[in-house]
Amino acid sequence: MEFDYDLFVIGAGSGGVRASRISSGLGAKVAIAEEFRVGGTCVIRGCVPKKLLVYASHFSEDFEDAAAYGWTVGETSHSWKTLIHNKDKEIDRLNGIYHNILDNNNVTLYQARATIVDKNTVRVGEETVTAKYILIATGGAPVMPDVPGIEHAISSNEAFHLEEFPKRVIVVGGGYIAVEFAGIFNGLGADVTQLYRSTQILRGFDADIQMFLSEEIRKKGIDLRTHSNPAKIEKTDSGLKVTLEDGDVLETDAILYATGRKPNTDNLGLENVGVELKENGAVKVTPESQTTVDNIYAIGDVTDRIALTPVAIHEGMAFAETVFGNRLRAMDHENVPSAVFSQPQVGTVGLTEAEAREKFGEVDIYKSQFRPMKMTLTGGTEQAFVKLIVDPKTDIVVGVHIVGADAAEIIQSVGIALKCKATKAQFDATVGVHPSLAEEIVTMREKFVAA
Repeated sequence: MEFDYDLFVIGAGSGGVRASRISSGLGAKVAIAEEFRVGGTCVIRGCVPKKLLVYASHFSEDFEDAAAYGWTVGETSHSWKTLIHNKDKEIDRLNGIYHNILDNNNVTLYQARATIVDKNTVRVGEETVTAKYILIATGGAPVMPDVPGIEHAISSNEAFHLEEFPKRVIVVGGGYIAVEFAGIFNGLGADVTQLYRSTQILRGFDADIQMFLSEEIRKKGIDLRTHSNPAKIEKTDSGLKVTLEDGDVLETDAILYATGRKPNTDNLGLENVGVELKENGAVKVTPESQTTVDNIYAIGDVTDRIALTPVAIHEGMAFAETVFGNRLRAMDHENVPSAVFSQPQVGTVGLTEAEAREKFGEVDIYKSQFRPMKMTLTGGTEQAFVKLIVDPKTDIVVGVHIVGADAAEIIQSVGIALKCKATKAQFDATVGVHPSLAEEIVTMREKFVAA
């Protein structure tokens, strides 16, 4: 049977674009559909614009610190409209680059919603096309809870397009998106309250990281409240009134929910062909990203494995090499480094202490908490934290967790070491770069012993 395309990709985010580009380079005739803008969540309304706003929010502290280093900084002010305008220009530029990537790699772009009709047929806009293989790369979307007045709240999507900067902000959630936006609004001058319904923020992260970052967040002026959750939201003449489950009432100008994301699998036609989903709506896949239908694959956040852009990109490359490169390849999801662009940053790779103890029993722990060198002149109270987790039977370092300036940059290189199963002895034999936060990773010698 002849098909219109060898591969049809639904979703032109980072993973879908990479899979289509590599597949085309391997000789496949490829088409891709995107109903919004090419680039996906990360480029358009996620990692990239978020990082730009994080940069902007840091300047308030930099201005304060400058005096200790001999700089005289005059009166400062911030224009939210200028920031958003410049951010939008950069996103437009990146969107254009992604269009060029598809054009330069002979990938046909359909700018319309695509749904699956049968295992080899896709309806895209008003057209129907056929493909030997279909790849689902539709990502995820924010989930808004069923709370009275939720229509007055925003998600991270809308936060990037606020016309006016809110002077008072409530951020609901304890994950990395909530933590990052709380830091952004706080750094830009808003009065920020962060509410989290559970015991500690950053669920799934190492317990020491959770506690340490919570302290640092509060020191920076964010009113972080755990075991706290809105019961209802009401519009008032002066803003919003938020009543919490404990009866406390807060006044705010904006309330941002970052309480989770769901895979984008609704109304894709997956039920037409028998593609099985998990309980949370994510697509079930094999390690090679194959669904329960042999010629349909899925990658990225829609599979709910590790919801990180670089993971989706690697899964896309592995898919292309498996299907069109005659090289069976599964994405290795072990020891994936990640970062939280909180203030200060978090960088982490490998197992948490709890995970390591469950897997190995006894583990060796190394910790270091200290004042960064930059703070010695400013009198600032910000602290840095580094933690290593080692399997004592093999001496292999199985987890590294960092809180501090440039933690994201540092953890990338450390991720290579863990991928190579480096030992603590090899870490110790590495000469530190002095003076730096990163040198703590290779200079800790004393095992931590709990009191």
